[in-house]
Amino acid sequence: MRPGWVAMFGSGEIAPGAQRVYDAVMRQLDAPVRVAVLETPAGFELNSPRVAGRIAEYLEQHLRNHNPQVTLVPARKRGTPFSPDDPAVIAPLWGSNLLFMGPGSPTYAVRQLRDSLAWQALVARHRLGAALALASAATIALSAWALPVYEIYKVGEALHWQPGLDFWGAYGLSLVLVPHWNNHDGGDELDTSHCFMGRSRFGELAALLPAGQTVVGIDEHTALLVEVAEGRCWVMGAGGVTIAREGGEEIRHEDGARFSCEELGAFRLPAGPEGLPAEVWARAQATPEASPEAPAGVTAEVTALVAEREAARQRRDWAAADALRGRIAALGWQVRDTPAGPVVGRI
Repeated sequence: MRPGWVAMFGSGEIAPGAQRVYDAVMRQLDAPVRVAVLETPAGFELNSPRVAGRIAEYLEQHLRNHNPQVTLVPARKRGTPFSPDDPAVIAPLWGSNLLFMGPGSPTYAVRQLRDSLAWQALVARHRLGAALALASAATIALSAWALPVYEIYKVGEALHWQPGLDFWGAYGLSLVLVPHWNNHDGGDELDTSHCFMGRSRFGELAALLPAGQTVVGIDEHTALLVEVAEGRCWVMGAGGVTIAREGGEEIRHEDGARFSCEELGAFRLPAGPEGLPAEVWARAQATPEASPEAPAGVTAEVTALVAEREAARQRRDWAAADALRGRIAALGWQVRDTPAGPVVGRI
């Protein structure tokens, strides 16, 4: 088992400077680079395909040297046709070697992904070498304790934390990940640092954390890359990363700094299938069935519609599938259903 890299953005995942981060990650992957973009964190938004589509377009336009094949995974909400527990919806995860999640609501992402098939597939694929790229809400959701940003900053709820997905727990780390660490959107009138909480309010929040937590603050337009198999971290971007372990001084690392994962806690590599259902681990170990390469010109919108249509077919909603075929045709493409999955071509 050789887990893949993890890139966690503080912000700016589709800004010009992010290209350097994705390039570093993609260089570690075997070609072809197959990217799955999970819609889940923004699944409650009516335009969630567009939110996810922006990252797809960014990768296709700015990482052309890697020729990434990008698929949107519309795992939006449990109990709907786009559930993160639906094998048909999350199917692209098994064959992808770079998995991305980004903006939205961290607490919504946690509710939809906890113990879901999508989350188990993501964890299993990562342990077997797939890289992860997380931004904004997704970065927070990976924490042992997730910061309910909107609930506090927008709604005015009392200061509190919510249990996160605790991705790093299997690696011996109890991390509280805080993007937008040096945010200054509030200017001189309002302190919006520490993910819009402000320094003073975040201090009160930190006092509410259970013992043994390590806070990792990631600046705007900055990423913390973790070379998991090697146990190394790497800061890349316009700012830096701040690490605050319980009872210790804050440690600051600027762009270009490299340091051991042990600085974050008692780092270890998990036993391969630790914490995963046997059937999920077995599926992840199987040779990925890569979808046929999409022809040149296929847009993220077409890719998303094809994925939605395939999900409709799997649940035998033929009316929805036919309607989606019509929308795809209106964009100049046709879909041919094969035993290996849908194949897209020009009309």
